Amino acid sequence: MEPLVSIITPMFNSETYLSETVNSVLNQTYTNWELLLIDDGSTDKTLEIAQILTSEYSNIILFKNEKNLGAALSRNKGILEAKGYFIAFLDADDLWKPEKLEKQISFMTNERCNVCFSSYELINENGQPLHKTVKALPVLTYQKLLKSNYIGNLTGIYNAEVLGKITTPNLRKRQDWLLWMEAIKKSGKPAKSLSEPLAYYRVRENSMSSNKWNLLKYNYWVYKKGLEFSTAKSFYHLIQFLIEHFFVKSKQIVSTKSS
Repeated sequence: MEPLVSIITPMFNSETYLSETVNSVLNQTYTNWELLLIDDGSTDKTLEIAQILTSEYSNIILFKNEKNLGAALSRNKGILEAKGYFIAFLDADDLWKPEKLEKQISFMTNERCNVCFSSYELINENGQPLHKTVKALPVLTYQKLLKSNYIGNLTGIYNAEVLGKITTPNLRKRQDWLLWMEAIKKSGKPAKSLSEPLAYYRVRENSMSSNKWNLLKYNYWVYKKGLEFSTAKSFYHLIQFLIEHFFVKSKQIVSTKSS
């Protein structure tokens, strides 16, 4: 029997995209999964939509925070409630391709790898293709990941049976980066990827990735608060991040639009 995969989806005012996101899970060719929806105090119709979905599908489970706690604590709630052999992540506005889970779980089993990720494509707020693909590195070490976040969270999966449940520090942003660093460290060997894009990341106007100054600020807190580096060491790694981001990581984004 296929091992169970737990999919963690935190939600906050996600009524516009939630149904489409969940449908991308329902359409998976890999069928042994549970989807844990964690509502983080939404004030729109997110909770209503989620309740309808849970009434229709027994493997979709809803949890509700009494107040807004943020993405980190919401993900942690899902992780702690997860029953799966593998744990995967999908935010409430992103999408998976139908063979995403099947291909990654097969790859992880065959390669005996504990942390896996893939390339992914970019779409705009309306779901239209931006004709750009973020190419995954074939192999990713802890030291390489320390320089910049090379794992798109919507593509990442880790083996919870081997590594245990890995939760995220309570930072406002970039907590997923810390989770993947901890997963690779616990694994004792590099993460591996599939070069094929298996998901769609929705680039939103107010997203942190569109605000370079916020990106810089939150990266500093990853080093300072998340990894508890000294101020000097945090600034050193922030400079390393800038070098990596602009001279190496930027080359990962490949245009797929034909001329």
